Amino acid sequence: MTSWFSQHLAGLQDAWRRLVASPLNTALSLLVIGISLALPAAGWLFIDNLRLAVGNTGSLQQVSVFLADDADAAAIAEVERGLRQAKLGSVRFVPRDEALQALQAREGMADLTAGLPRNPLPDAFVVEADASPEALEAAVKAFAELPKVDDVHLDSAWMRRFDAFLHVARLVVALIGGVFAAGLVAVTFNTIRLQILAHAEEIEVARLIGAADDFIRRPFQYYGALQGALGGLLAVALVTAGGLLLADPVAGLAALYGGSFSLHGLVPLEIAALVGGGALLGWIGAQISVLIHLRRLG
Repeated sequence: MTSWFSQHLAGLQDAWRRLVASPLNTALSLLVIGISLALPAAGWLFIDNLRLAVGNTGSLQQVSVFLADDADAAAIAEVERGLRQAKLGSVRFVPRDEALQALQAREGMADLTAGLPRNPLPDAFVVEADASPEALEAAVKAFAELPKVDDVHLDSAWMRRFDAFLHVARLVVALIGGVFAAGLVAVTFNTIRLQILAHAEEIEVARLIGAADDFIRRPFQYYGALQGALGGLLAVALVTAGGLLLADPVAGLAALYGGSFSLHGLVPLEIAALVGGGALLGWIGAQISVLIHLRRLG
């Protein structure tokens, strides 16, 4: 066990020395890897922030249940029980007088409603629903069958469009991430190829004195993994810096719409995924390069 640990530690140290030995090449490779990882990460983070800014699509839905003109207190209580049993969210009763007052409070509506001989608005319930679009549509049909319910209104078209947009956006980011992941593997492949060619004589000597292929491959594998992990850390720094630059403008934009919103950055699990994913992709690129080019060297 001690021997195994020592061998891997030696391979890791050798890989680190090779990284430090060519700072310019290392910096350029890390920049390419960092950007390759930062772009899809930033896209995913943007979608997540957009979802949070808009809020849960279901929780923003208001189901308006309009009662018939002849609905008495018993009928209203029965409808309320039916709405609460559905457990979609909060239920609020809006009397017709309150609805008329709210309408009159709107700009330009006071004069229009002043000449009405009577209140034309019905009593209604407003359900702040927390459910999926499918569940809401099924609930609308059930609410319409309740006694003394005249009409049920739900505008779910925007919700479906928003869900579809998020789905497509996630697919696009995933495709972009796949393309950049392949590019990261290719960058590591080429870097390790150059490293192998530069150390071809050392590899020859190592083989002549009986070094195993695992011993020869190990520093290159660690080189690729280290390069990928450092590129992941650079990606984290780039995404974090971008978030800090956008924080104030986004907060100002939200304030213009009468709300408050602050961008959230990468959480520890996402940071670990970026660094670990970079290391894994770097290791894969190094492994492929080592297998091909060491075989060519005989």
